[in-house]
Amino acid sequence: MATVSNLSVASVTLEHIRAAAARIAGKVVRTPTLKSITLSAMTGAEVWLKFENLQFTAAYKERGALNKLLLMPDTARAKGVIAASAGNHAQGLAYHAARLGIPVTIVMPRSTPTIKITQTQGHGAEVLLHGETFDAAYAHARELETARDLTFVHPFDDAEIIAGQGTIALEMLEDAPGIDMLAIPIGGGGLLSGVGTAAKALKPGLQVVGVQAELYPSMYALLNDLDMPAEGDTLAEGIAVKHPGMLTREIVRAIADDIVLVAERHLEKSVALLLEIEKTVVEGAGAAGLAALLAHPERFKGKTVGIVLCGGNIDTRLLANVLLRDLARSGRLARLRVRLQDRPGALFNVARIFDEQSVNIIEIYHQRVFTTLPAKGLITDIECETRGPEHLDRLVAALTEWGYEVSKVELA
Repeated sequence: MATVSNLSVASVTLEHIRAAAARIAGKVVRTPTLKSITLSAMTGAEVWLKFENLQFTAAYKERGALNKLLLMPDTARAKGVIAASAGNHAQGLAYHAARLGIPVTIVMPRSTPTIKITQTQGHGAEVLLHGETFDAAYAHARELETARDLTFVHPFDDAEIIAGQGTIALEMLEDAPGIDMLAIPIGGGGLLSGVGTAAKALKPGLQVVGVQAELYPSMYALLNDLDMPAEGDTLAEGIAVKHPGMLTREIVRAIADDIVLVAERHLEKSVALLLEIEKTVVEGAGAAGLAALLAHPERFKGKTVGIVLCGGNIDTRLLANVLLRDLARSGRLARLRVRLQDRPGALFNVARIFDEQSVNIIEIYHQRVFTTLPAKGLITDIECETRGPEHLDRLVAALTEWGYEVSKVELA
């Protein structure tokens, strides 16, 4: 990445980040940085995980929000703060503002899930619902900032917020000084700006690689002079930002060695792996760093890589769906479509083959009417649980050997 003028980059330095660390010490969780032996073996890199999902509000956003609040003069604190957010920034700001006795107002789009509204209200915030999009909520928050004489706290495009996020790097390199590469999620760019600034100052040879979802490549496109759409339903909604910050884009341009994109399947796989292997729950954005190692193994192989698990706020129903999809992709959960003749014993004979192959049947779906088969034919979808792809292939081979027409129903 090309360098830029020192004016914008110099607004956040190692000194600012160290001062922020002293300021917030004892008021946020000093989360552990631990080596993952299993993920290291899987990826070919030495993988170190920073468990920011263990913060009280389950996300790193507390650090920047608290640093910003502690730097506010008493007169501004008394009037209160306002922000536009439907996610982790809202909860982190609300939690620490309540602790400090600072009135806080959060503007959220009307489409915000009820659980996020109630969680933010539970931290003592006044939540206002406005507009159908984040941009509409943001515009309304800026109007209220002036009308109510409040201090607006930006989720990422603020030097004091960035300095707070940079404290993560101080802890990581203290716990794992051998880290020579960081894989950092990018939404608006605040996390990478802070962490990258601190890491490069402490260890100049260290490489910083940003990670964005393929559906929201806003920073990647901006810094590579590309015109790419930023839209769609991504699992990593925490980094689904259409417009990077004005300050963060300059800092990222100066310090990022690379930015890589990851597909939804890599994000889903990473969420599942972290739960299965590390027994830790992360949201899609929190899994982006690991997703980069899965999607671009050659970029990280042989390196000692630090990954920030930046958040753990994922809807439980969505998490269940991600885990089931991962089981399906790995062959441990499958749906087979079998063509049968509509006669007594037909399903029994198929079930017998499943039993012989030690495959557990979970659900059976018959389809007699909406099919292109003759009236005496039927389609049966059978969901089953196997030990893996080889076990599944043996089952399919056995069914075929008995003369059944069978196909796998694949995921998109």
